[in-house]
Amino acid sequence: MKWTIPNILTVIRLLAAPGVAVMFLYFTRPYADWFALMLFVGAAVTDWFDGYLARLWGQESKIGTMLDPIADKAMVVIALMVIVGYSSMSPWLVLPATVILFREVFVSGLREYLGDTAGTLKVTKLAKWKTTFQMVAIATLFAQGVFEHYLGMSTQGMDQIIVTDILEGREEDIHGLGWKLRGMIWAGNVGLVLLWIAALLTLITGADYFRKALPHLKEG
Repeated sequence: MKWTIPNILTVIRLLAAPGVAVMFLYFTRPYADWFALMLFVGAAVTDWFDGYLARLWGQESKIGTMLDPIADKAMVVIALMVIVGYSSMSPWLVLPATVILFREVFVSGLREYLGDTAGTLKVTKLAKWKTTFQMVAIATLFAQGVFEHYLGMSTQGMDQIIVTDILEGREEDIHGLGWKLRGMIWAGNVGLVLLWIAALLTLITGADYFRKALPHLKEG
C-alpha cells in the first residue's frame, strides 16, 4: 500500500468509525456527544477530500478504491448503532436505521458473491447523495444529543416539564431555556427527517443494485 495523502485520509476515516463508539466508553455525556460529533464530522469531511485529492494528483489506487466504501459503511453503521442505543428518540430511529443497515449488508453480500463481476455495481450518483444524507443526518442527531444532555434531560422529560410549567403558570421558565431548547428540538426533528430521506434513497439504490446484479444471478 502506498501511503499517499488520499490513502492516509481514508485510513484515518476507517479508524475514526469505531472511535465514535469508544467516545461513549471513556467519557460521560454530553462530552461523549461532543467528541463523537467532532470526530464524525471530521471523518466525513475527509470522505470528500481523499477522493478529490486522489483525482487531482493522479493518486487513485486499488487499495484506496477498496477501503473508501468500507470506511463509509463502517462510519454509518457504527454511528447509527450508537445513536439508536443512546437516543431518547430511538422508536422513530429504529426503522430507518434498520433499512440502512439491511441495505448495506445486502449490497456488500451481492458484491462479494459477484466477485470479479462486482464492477457491475459501480457507485452511482444517487448512491453518493444517499451517503451525503446519511452523514448529515447522523451529524445532526449527534448534535441533538449534545443539546439534550447539555440541558440534562431527554426530549420526553422536557415535554413533561413544559406541560407542567404551562399548567402551573410558569411560562417564564420555558422562555429561559431559550436557544438550548430550540436547538434540541430543531436538531432532533431535522436529523430524523434527513435519516428517513436517507433510508428512502438507501432503498432505491439497493433495488437498483439488485436489478443490475440479476443477470449474474440467473441459473445456467
